[in-house]
Amino acid sequence: MPQIGMKPNDPVPVLSVLNQDGALDETLEPDLSEDTLHRMYRTMLEARLFDERLLNLQRQGKLGTFAPVRGQEAAQVGSISALEEDDWMVPSFRENAAALWRGTPMDGLFLFIAGYNEGLAIPDGKKDLPVAVPVASQLPHAVGLAYAEKFRKTDNVAMVYFGDGATSEGDFHEALNFAGVMEVPVVFVCQNNQWAISVPRKKQTASHSIAQKAHAYGIQGIQVDGNDVLAVHAATRDAVERARNEHKPTLIECVTYRMEVHTTADDPTVYRDDEDVEAWEERDPIKRMRDYLTGKDIWSDDQEEELRDTVKKQIEEAWKKTQKTIEGLDDPTVIFDHMFDEPTHLIKEQRARFEQDLQSGRDADE
Repeated sequence: MPQIGMKPNDPVPVLSVLNQDGALDETLEPDLSEDTLHRMYRTMLEARLFDERLLNLQRQGKLGTFAPVRGQEAAQVGSISALEEDDWMVPSFRENAAALWRGTPMDGLFLFIAGYNEGLAIPDGKKDLPVAVPVASQLPHAVGLAYAEKFRKTDNVAMVYFGDGATSEGDFHEALNFAGVMEVPVVFVCQNNQWAISVPRKKQTASHSIAQKAHAYGIQGIQVDGNDVLAVHAATRDAVERARNEHKPTLIECVTYRMEVHTTADDPTVYRDDEDVEAWEERDPIKRMRDYLTGKDIWSDDQEEELRDTVKKQIEEAWKKTQKTIEGLDDPTVIFDHMFDEPTHLIKEQRARFEQDLQSGRDADE
C-alpha cells in the first residue's frame, strides 16, 4: 500500500547569539540593561563558587550528597531571568543557579544539603516548588500549576526544569501531551547535559534532537546553545510571552554539558573521556559571558576581583549561619510534628516512648 514518508530528522529552530569566544551576533542580541547583564553574570558566578564550596564541605563530611550545577549556569540563569515574580518556578534537583536568581538564601540551600528539610521552607507567597528528586515527577506538577493559573484567568505561567534523562520517563510525555491538548501556559526547559548519570544522550533517544519531540504534541520546540546565556534568555523570553499571551506551551532544549559529577556519589571518570570534558571546558558559559561583558566595556578585571571576593564572603557567612541553625535543630522528636494536623492517640504514645528511649540513651551515656 502507498505510504507517505515521514521525516524524523526535520529540523527545529536552533539559536545561538554568543559563540564560545564571546563574539556576538548583533542581530539576535536581546535588549537587556547593563544592570540586568551584571545580575545575570553575578548569579552565574555565585552558583559556580557556591558549587565549589559545597563540594569542599561535602568531601569533608560536613554535607550530604548534592548535584553540582557547574557548566549549566547559563541554561538556568538565561531561562529563569525571563520569568516574572508571580510566575511559577518548578525545579528538579540541580537548579541552584535558578534558585539563587529567585532569591533562595544560600543558608537554606546549605541546610537542605546538610540533611534538614527546613532548608526547603518556601516563604508565603513565593511561587517556587521544592526540589524534586524523582526523575520527571515535577513535569505534571508544573502543567497542573499552569492549568490552574489559566483556569483562574491570570496571566501567570509556569517554568519547569529537567534533564535529558527525564525525556525517557512517561511523566515527560504525559505532561507535554496534556499541555498541548489543553493549551496550558507552561515552558519546558530541558537541560540536555549529555548524560543521565552514566547513560549518554545517544542511548536516551533516537531522535535527532530533544526539541523536535515538541512536534508530536503540537507545541513549539526550539534548541539553543545552553552555554550561551543570551540565546537561552532570548528563546525563553519568547516562550514566556507565548505562554502568557496565547496560553501556548514551548519545549526548549538547552544543549549544555555537566562538567562535574552527576552527584557526589558518582564517578564520571568510569564512563566518559577526559577529551570530551576538555572540549566542553572551552565552551565555559561563565568565561563566555565575561568576555561578552568585557567586549562591551561594562566589565573589568577589578570588578571581577571585587565580585569574587564579595561572593566568597557571602558564602562563608551563609555557612556560618547554617551551622548556627543546625545547632538549634537537635530535637529528633520533630519527626512526629507533621504526621497529622492533630496528633492521634497512637502518635502521642509513640512520641512518649521515643522520648523515653532517648532519655534512657542519654542516661546510659552519662
